[in-house]
Amino acid sequence: MDNEQLCISCKKNITNMAGVVVFNCPSCKEKIIRCGNCRAIGAKYSCKCGFTGPN
Repeated sequence: MDNEQLCISCKKNITNMAGVVVFNCPSCKEKIIRCGNCRAIGAKYSCKCGFTGPN
């Protein structure tokens, strides 16, 4: 499963999951993936560069 995409907050596989968002880190442009549940509850995440969200 090399192509497995995981939520940056909860580490769950996001394949076929509703409400997923993918965007580039505002600081380093690394791809950030968040599941709908973590977005809804406002779960914190940290990029490899040290950027944290949500603000």
